[in-house]
Amino acid sequence: MQIQINDIQHNRDFRSDTVTKPTAGMMAAMLAAPVGDSVFGEDPTVLELESRVAKLCNKEAALFCASSTMGNQLAIRAHLHSPPESILCHAKSHIFQYESGGASLLSQAMMLPVAPANSINLTASDVEKNLILDNSFCHKAPTKLVALENTFSGAVMPLEDMQQIAALAHGYGIPVHLDGSRLWNASAATGISIAEYVKDMDSVNLCLSKGMGCPVGALLVGSAAFIDKARHFRKVFGGGWRQAGILAAAGLYAIDHIWPTMKHSHGQARRLADGMTQMGFSLVLPVETNMVLLDMDAEHKSACEKLIDALKAEGVTLGLVYEGSLRLVVHHQIDDACIDLVLTTAKKLGLSSN
Repeated sequence: MQIQINDIQHNRDFRSDTVTKPTAGMMAAMLAAPVGDSVFGEDPTVLELESRVAKLCNKEAALFCASSTMGNQLAIRAHLHSPPESILCHAKSHIFQYESGGASLLSQAMMLPVAPANSINLTASDVEKNLILDNSFCHKAPTKLVALENTFSGAVMPLEDMQQIAALAHGYGIPVHLDGSRLWNASAATGISIAEYVKDMDSVNLCLSKGMGCPVGALLVGSAAFIDKARHFRKVFGGGWRQAGILAAAGLYAIDHIWPTMKHSHGQARRLADGMTQMGFSLVLPVETNMVLLDMDAEHKSACEKLIDALKAEGVTLGLVYEGSLRLVVHHQIDDACIDLVLTTAKKLGLSSN
C-alpha cells in the first residue's frame, strides 16, 4: 500500500495550539525515523531527542513522555518522598487546575494554590508568604516542592522572578519544578535561551504538542538521578514506550522547523490583540506570546458570542471560553489571511463595548 502524505499548511482553529496537524515534512521525518525498543533503551531516535533537549536545557538527562501532564506528574512523584507533603503553585496553573487532581491521586500530595499579588505571575514574596515550613504540631503538610509555569496563558514569567523564587526555595531545601510546556514561546519572545530559563530549576517539562506541531509528546528534564527515578515511575504509570522513535522524530523536526516560526505567530497575536482592543474589546492578560484572552464580562459577553457565531460561518473556530474569557491561540498553521478575517468580521459586525 502506498502512503500519501498531504501537506497541512493552514488551520483556522484558534481554540488551542494543540489543534495543529503534522506537516508533510514532519510526517516524512516520522516515517523515516530509525526505531528500536525504547524500554530497553534501544530506540536511537528517542535517545537523540532526549539528548538534544537535555543539552538545550544544559541538564544531565531528559525523559520522553506521552504528554506534559505525564511529565509534570512524574516530576511531582519523583521529587516527593514522605507524605503528607504540599506543593506550592499558581492558583490558576495547569498543574493545579487541569491535571485531574493527579498530585493527590498519584503522589498523595496536597496542592497549595497561591493567587499572585500582581494577578499574573508568582513572585518570591508570594511564595515566601505561603510556604508551609513549621509543622511542630503536625496540623499541616509541609511544602516540599514549588511548581512554576512559564508561559502562563501566554504571559511570560520574568526570569528574575524565577531566579528569586528558586533561591528562596533552595534556601529551605525545597526543589523547584517548572511546567515549561510553552517555554519555547517564552524563549522565542524574549531571546533568553532555554538553558538560561531553567538554570535554577531542579526539573522542567517541555511540551511538543503545544505550539510545536507534534501529535504527541513532552520531555521531562533534570539530573541523571532524578530522571532515572522518573523513568521508573513512568513505567509504573504505564508510560513505557516501545518503537517510539516515530513520535520522537516529530519532536526533532519541530525543534528545527516549527520553533523558529513562533516569533511570527507572536506578531500575529499582537496584531489581533491591537485590532480587537481598538474595537472596544478588553484583554484579560498582556499579549506577550501567542495567546489573546478577551474579557467576557457582562459588558463584552454578547459581542464575543456574536463574533464566535459569525466566524463559525466563515469556517473559523473560536469557541473556547476560558475562565470568563474568550481565548484565541495563534499557532504556525494560522495564516495572516485568517487574522485579517477575524478582524474584518468583527468590524463588519460593528462590535464595540463603547
